[in-house]
Amino acid sequence: MPRHVSLNNVDHANLKVRTEYSADLGDAVMSSPVFPHEFRNVQATYPIVFSKESSGRFRPIALFGLEKDSNLFLDGEKWDANYVPMAMRMPPFLIGFAFPGGGESQMEVHIDIEHPRVSETEGQPLFLPQGGQSDFLKQIAGMLTEIHHAETNVQSFCALLDEMDLIEPFSLDVTLDDGMQGRLAGLYTIAEEKLYSLDAAGLGRLQEHNFLLPIYMAVASISQFRTLIDRRNRKGAP
Repeated sequence: MPRHVSLNNVDHANLKVRTEYSADLGDAVMSSPVFPHEFRNVQATYPIVFSKESSGRFRPIALFGLEKDSNLFLDGEKWDANYVPMAMRMPPFLIGFAFPGGGESQMEVHIDIEHPRVSETEGQPLFLPQGGQSDFLKQIAGMLTEIHHAETNVQSFCALLDEMDLIEPFSLDVTLDDGMQGRLAGLYTIAEEKLYSLDAAGLGRLQEHNFLLPIYMAVASISQFRTLIDRRNRKGAP
């Protein structure tokens, strides 16, 4: 069961974090959230689509497989791709906030100390012997700050796409080499015809927020479904 705590160099002086990838470490997932500023890297390997949350809001995700709990990029204890989305590099860390003296909130690093990546014998140390942060922890803190800012951006990105009616339902019928057939449904993608029919004012509105590039990256990423199907054919049934 997850147990999130604020990370500190007294209680957690000896903690290490395993950085390899495997199903045992929680990486056997079909998808993960992605952020617009990483779409250029994501689209080179993974399809970018959108899921719809219970609140009705959309969220961009990268697909790693065609079935639930299937990550076709796991290869032993390695991730077989040049780029791993930020959300998959984040665990067991989380973004937390402190309110020192009842003042303004300050972001801090939290950790799920029950996560299988957390160890006292294996992995990257979080603190130096004298108590300072390790280079690894400094990198994590920087990434969490980046994700914190990216979260605001992705909400604005999806809200504007939804407002401009540029997200539409998406499904894909798949036939594998072994004859197995299935349908990937319940997802959404960029409405290309509506995107290409936008007038100058509509395009300008998207460009004003620097959203045109990630939109086109998401459109281009759909070709990576061929990558997923090829990987699935090579690996066989999960």
